[in-house]
Amino acid sequence: MKILITGGCGFIGSHAASYFRDQGHQVVVLDNLSRCGTEGNLEWLRQTGEIEHSPADIRYWDQIDKALSQHTDTEAVLHLAAQVAVTTSVTDPVNDFEINATGTFNMLEGARKHLPNLKMFVYSSTNKVYGGLEDGELELKNDRWGLSNRPNGISETEQLDFHSPYGCSKGAADQYVRDYSRIYDIPTVVLRQSCIYGTRQFGVEDQGWVAWMTIAAMTHQQITVYGDGKQIRDLLWVEDLVKLYELCVENPDKANGQAFNTGGGPTNTLSLLELLNFLAEREGRDLGLKFDEERPGDQKVFVSNNTKLKEILGWKPTTSVDQGLEQLAQWIADNRELIVSFKKKAV
Repeated sequence: MKILITGGCGFIGSHAASYFRDQGHQVVVLDNLSRCGTEGNLEWLRQTGEIEHSPADIRYWDQIDKALSQHTDTEAVLHLAAQVAVTTSVTDPVNDFEINATGTFNMLEGARKHLPNLKMFVYSSTNKVYGGLEDGELELKNDRWGLSNRPNGISETEQLDFHSPYGCSKGAADQYVRDYSRIYDIPTVVLRQSCIYGTRQFGVEDQGWVAWMTIAAMTHQQITVYGDGKQIRDLLWVEDLVKLYELCVENPDKANGQAFNTGGGPTNTLSLLELLNFLAEREGRDLGLKFDEERPGDQKVFVSNNTKLKEILGWKPTTSVDQGLEQLAQWIADNRELIVSFKKKAV
């Protein structure tokens, strides 16, 4: 099968590209390499096997029109390219909209025009489409926030409520992807992803908080906690997510037209302070934390209810938080020079 992955040189995209290539598929990564770390990921992909790179920018229809016209035999699209930080969307909402909303629309139109053999279009959405969950009943228990009226996490029946420019741009794209299945009979699936973490994630303060805090702690950088640090997220190991992409591609009859909440679920939750305590113990020192006010668009709690995914596709996470954190920390320890090099380029 020929698989085209937008954002294929990013954190999740490079994992997906490597996995599908190693499974024997022909993989095309479409990435304009604008994000720090992507050039290194492309080099890594090329060193580890055959890969084709298309430098198109999803914001521009002419580039997408040309790129997809050259890959009309594509059978699956993983649309992972995005502007991924809430804070960045607040400071630059125009660019956020052009990448997330216009870029997704361009990919859908490109698929409609050029990909007659398409079996599945997988869209990487976000839990931010549910907003601040204002009707959730917050409770503080054992130094972590929770929602007493959502003990099993947030399901797909939750009301959509786009908060922040990021939530709006990703949410608009989320709905376009679903509607192209209904109106144009293009097979699509929406995955509303929670916090994804793993190796080759060059996290920064505004995005990829697990990797960012782990890297910062292990390289003696200042860590600022926004809010009280008791915020809760469910964590999903990147390789578990890629296996879900594979299930969607292999089971279009089950996945088509669906939206799935996708995360580590209630058994894989972590607060910021719990992560930082783990890192302080692992490093054997005080991390010298700073605290600041909550940032706009931050949710105190989000935990994904994965029941629908399990029932329809038979998927569930297999990597525990403890296992994932140890693997991530070991990767960082083994790749300090690479990470320091990335940090210098990002400054």
